[in-house]
This record gives sequence, C-alpha cells and structure tokens, in this order.
Amino acid sequence: MADTQTVETKPDGLPDGQSGKQPKSVRVVLLALMITMMLAMLDNMIVGTAMPTIVGELGGLEHLSWVVTAYTLATAAATPVWGKLGDMFGRKTTFMTSIVIFLIGSALSGMAQNMGELIGFRAVQGLGAGGLMVGVMAIIGDLVPPRERGKYQGMMAGVMAIAMIGGPLVGGTITDNWGWRWAFYINLPLGVVALGLISAVLHLPKKRAKAGIDYLGVVLLTVGITSIVLVTTWGGSEYAWTSARIMELIGIGVAALIGFVFWQTKAAEPVVPLHIFRSRNFTLMSIIGFITGFVMFGATLFLPLYQQSVQGASATNSGLLLLPMLGAMLVTSMVAGRVTTNTGKYKVFPVLGSVLMIVGLYLLSTMDTGTSRFTSGVFMAVVGLGMGCLMQITMLVAQNSVEMKDMGVASSSATLFRTLGSSFGVAIMGALFNNRVQHVMAERAGSLGSKITEKSAQLDAASLAKLPAAAREAYQHAVSAGTHSAFLLGAVVAVVSLVAAVFVKEVALRGAGPKPEDGSAEGAAVQAPVVEAV
Repeated sequence: MADTQTVETKPDGLPDGQSGKQPKSVRVVLLALMITMMLAMLDNMIVGTAMPTIVGELGGLEHLSWVVTAYTLATAAATPVWGKLGDMFGRKTTFMTSIVIFLIGSALSGMAQNMGELIGFRAVQGLGAGGLMVGVMAIIGDLVPPRERGKYQGMMAGVMAIAMIGGPLVGGTITDNWGWRWAFYINLPLGVVALGLISAVLHLPKKRAKAGIDYLGVVLLTVGITSIVLVTTWGGSEYAWTSARIMELIGIGVAALIGFVFWQTKAAEPVVPLHIFRSRNFTLMSIIGFITGFVMFGATLFLPLYQQSVQGASATNSGLLLLPMLGAMLVTSMVAGRVTTNTGKYKVFPVLGSVLMIVGLYLLSTMDTGTSRFTSGVFMAVVGLGMGCLMQITMLVAQNSVEMKDMGVASSSATLFRTLGSSFGVAIMGALFNNRVQHVMAERAGSLGSKITEKSAQLDAASLAKLPAAAREAYQHAVSAGTHSAFLLGAVVAVVSLVAAVFVKEVALRGAGPKPEDGSAEGAAVQAPVVEAV
C-alpha cells in the first residue's frame, strides 16, 4: 500500500488536481460502502424466505414473528444512537464497530439451537444493523460534497433495489442448497471484505467529544421508538387496536417521546440536537422520507400478495414480481443523482416524485380481478419512478441542511423517519386491507368466508389451492377490494409529501458555488473535509 498523504480539498470539495473525479481511495471506500449497504438490505429479504425451514427445524411457530420484530426493534432504536456516536467519536471507528456487532449477531444467529436463542441473536444483529445504513450515508456525506453526492447516493439506491429483487431468490437458493444457517453465515465473508477495505483505505479525522454520552436521552428515545414499533407491529394482529396492551404502549411511547424532546433541550450533548429541525428543508425532508417509507413498504407487502392471489403468480419468484417498480426506481435514482450533480438543482425531484407516486398509487387502487400483469406492471413502474425521485434526494437535501458536525444525526434522523414511516405504512395499510378482505369474504361467501379469513386475511398458495372454487373466487375479489383500499389510502397520504415538496427551498448545494450574499448558514458553500488518499 502506498504512503498516505493529506490532500487539501478546494472549495468545490475535490482534491487538487483531480477536479471532476474522486480520488481512487474514495472510489474503493464507496465499493466497501455498497457491500455494507447490501448486507443491511439483503438480510431481512433472505431470512424471510428461510423462515418456514427455520420453524420446521427449531419449532416455536408461536414466536415466529419475533424473529423479525426483534431485529426491527433493535435496528430502529439503535439508528439515532449510531449517528450521534459517529459525530462524537469519529465515523470510521463507529461504523466498523457496527459492522462487527452485525457480523457477531449473524454468526450467533446461524448457530442458534432454539427459537429463543435465534430471537436474542437477531436483536444483537439488529443493534449492529442500525449503524450500517447511517454509517454509509454519513461517510458519503463526509467524503463527497453534496454537488457530487447525488450520483453516489443513486448507486446506493440501485443496491437497495437489487437487494429487494434478488433477496428472496438468493434466500431460497441458499436455504435449498446449503441450509437455513447459511442465510446468516453468508454475511460473514461479505462483512470481512467490507471491514478490510474500510480499515485500509478510509481515513477520516478522529474525534473525541468532551461531553459524555446522553444516556437518559438514549433510554427515553429507545423506549419511545420501541413502543411505536410494537404498536404498529401488534395492533390489529396480536392485539385489537383498542386493547389495553396497545393503549398502554401508546401511553408509554407518547410519554417517553415528550420526555425525550424536553430533555434534549437540557442535555450537554443531545442524541438528536433539536436545532437541526430549525432548518425548513431538513424538517420537510423528514416528512417526505416518512411518507416514502410509508408507501414503499406498504407497496412491497401488498403487490406480491395481489399478484399471487389474484393473478396466479408463483410465490417462488416474489422478488421478480416487483421488478417493474424497483427497476424504474433504480433508473430514476441514477438519473436524479446525475442531474443533481450536473446542475446543482434538486427541487424538481421531490415535487415530480410526489406527483408520480400519487398517480401511481391511484392507478394501483383501480386494479381488480381482471387486471393483466402487463397493466399492473405499468402501474408499478409509475410508483417506482416516483420513489426513485425521492429515495436519495431526501437524504441529500437533509444532509445539505445541517453543519458538517451534525452529519451523523442528520443521516440517522432521516433514516429513522423512513423506518418509522414503513412501520406505520405496513400497520395502517395492513389493518385497512385485512378489514376490507374480511368484510368482502363475509359478503360473498357467508359464514364460510368469515371462517376462512378468521385467523388471517393473507392466505398462502397452499391454503388458497385447497379452497372450493366459489370461495377462491370470493377471496380474489376480496383481495382486489383490500388492495384498492390500501393503495387509495397510500395515494391520499402521498399528497402530504407533495405539499411538503412544494415548500422546499432550493438552497445551493455545498461545493456547488459561492456563499450566498445573505450569509445564511444553510446555503453556505463550505470547505469539504480533508481526505487522506492512498
């Protein structure tokens, strides 16, 4: 390895003598970040496919949902903490620590001997996963000025799309040929490669905060987020929405979050500095990110269900069913990143993306039992085009709206809002879908219909095949009605994203030009961090 040297960056954020292209070391780091992003995105996709086999070997069917819930809870709760730790103690060490914890959790999960152990080890894995996505985005924010950042974040969106398409296929292949334990072990070689590249090539200034960690803030935020995720996970499935358990969780969550907000105004080194929300653009991007998560994960849940139940598609290729949406999202993310890099303009993308998302969701709500796969594919592509305009631009603008010292908390907050949006989207759209399906089944198939959907409104292929022809036809109509309600709700919610996008102020991206005459901090073009090239 060549000697390291400190390369001073010019105001446009590019090393001297390399204007217009990133140094080789940065490109190698970006490769490592893409591998890490793949780890974060692939895990749940692969594990979801392996779950029937896992239950068959370990038993504990009644605890099945906790395998996913434990991971989700730990990830959501840890996300803002990792962001703050990176700001306080240095991005590289914090990021590598999160990868190591994720790999330890992966190895332990692969060695689990019963369902209880697997749930516990998945929580460990989730704690590490909370730092993966945040670390990737924050490091890109440190190394690449916003004017150049769009194209790299577009690449990250591409990795996300590929993971969502390929995850179920990879999970099925691994489980069938190597066994379910390799659904976890597969993370180890990829993680080691990412760690090696980051250790060798990434050189960021080390930090040491004088103030201690805000432990009370961490506890209050963790309790609040955990309560929210449990309400959205259990509400309408494990417990009725009006049950005492759900009401208790809502009360605990609200109290914890109010206490957290109050404490953040007093803490010496708050976990989430509230001053970042004084930036109009940051607050608006948080709202748009929440809506994007709401729509995206709701769509990825109900579209395969509709295509399998109504259009007779195979569950084996469930990832490929989403190809029109994810492919369109990938292309648009890349284009949006390039255009932003070349022009420095970005406001058009949140506005256009929100409009396309509303139109696409409305079109999806019109699907019925006679809708062809081609037609539904076109509708999905429209939604994908909209999400592609929003996915990475929201992160880019959020990061551009804060000072460099708050890059970690800005990245983690944007990620957290998207995560919470996905939890609410799955819960609320799911509740609406289930109620509609049960109502239509009772209407069309009487007591038999009510009995069929009594335990779950989502039937697998095997259960569907066993139904009498009349009941199967009734269920197809019920699923069409359920998806109509869910996607119509999504279209209405997406209007909030459009309203927020209209009020976005197009502030010059740092590295894109001189400091505005008004001297506003939000629009100032600041010098990028020193990058050590190898």
